[in-house]
Amino acid sequence: MPQRREPTLADVAELAGVSLTTVSRVLNNRGYLSETTKERVGAAIAELNYRPNQIARALHGMATQSIGVIVPTVALPFFGELAARLEVALAEHGYRILVCNSQGRAEREREYLDLLVSHRVDGIISSAHNEDLADYGTVRMPLVMIDRDLSPTIPNIRCDNARGGVLATEHLLARGSRRPLLLTSRTGSRNGREAGYRAALARSGIEPQIVAVVFNTPEPERTQRIAEELTNRIGHFDAVFATDDLTAAGVVEWARLAGMRVPEDLRVIGFDGTQAVRQAMPGLTTIRQPIDQIARRAVAELLAQIEAVHDGVELRERETAPMELPVELVVGRTT
Repeated sequence: MPQRREPTLADVAELAGVSLTTVSRVLNNRGYLSETTKERVGAAIAELNYRPNQIARALHGMATQSIGVIVPTVALPFFGELAARLEVALAEHGYRILVCNSQGRAEREREYLDLLVSHRVDGIISSAHNEDLADYGTVRMPLVMIDRDLSPTIPNIRCDNARGGVLATEHLLARGSRRPLLLTSRTGSRNGREAGYRAALARSGIEPQIVAVVFNTPEPERTQRIAEELTNRIGHFDAVFATDDLTAAGVVEWARLAGMRVPEDLRVIGFDGTQAVRQAMPGLTTIRQPIDQIARRAVAELLAQIEAVHDGVELRERETAPMELPVELVVGRTT
């Protein structure tokens, strides 16, 4: 007769003829176990179609083999590709991911952080964009940031944003631009791409022009605001460096509607180099981030922390400098 309830750990132990502790050790790969015992437990799990109760495992201090990933939204090409690369890299080590979309809102990020901690995931990777969120300071589990400065004791993996800003701006200047405009989602000292843009212009004695429209402004309002800002400045800029590819693609469309030719009348360069945008707009000039390398470095750092916890080592006892990976200029038809 078909089983009328989900099988339990006790069911597995009974069928395999071993103790509950032995089944737990097999599931968590802890301590010495003979191959015969592992095979018996594995056969019982397969026969019963047993699925470990992750919450119960967490309450008993066991590994859940799950990692929380917090991003603004996977609807944006960079974060969608980053989440996919993280999933692949973690799966290679037997981990699953729980993806949380904060939508750029601090309160939602707090809710997801509380959810992940309460479910005792084995670690968290965050690439959300809410700065100065103190809640992470209370997290005592393995934690890695991607392109986010929250604390010098929390590892931060990112591309060399400042170098990318320099490469993008110098490329526009080399192509003849003398009034390049920066279009970004947030201006300030933490914007490395803006810092690179400013540094390159300063060496050429050119005044910066910056338009900032917050990335989580809902559509179509964000597109309309960008269009208004650019339209109001027509005649004052001859190129646009957009700090993400999706915005750069929007600028190309704005230019077309405004009767401008790209690149003859307006040069446009983006940032990220995601596969999705490259396929949709292969001619876009961009600064390509090493997204797969970023994901794999973040995973390696998180796994090192998880192992440290197993060994009884205290986390975040020392400061660590951000790990920056090199970017690449990809020249297309828009410059």
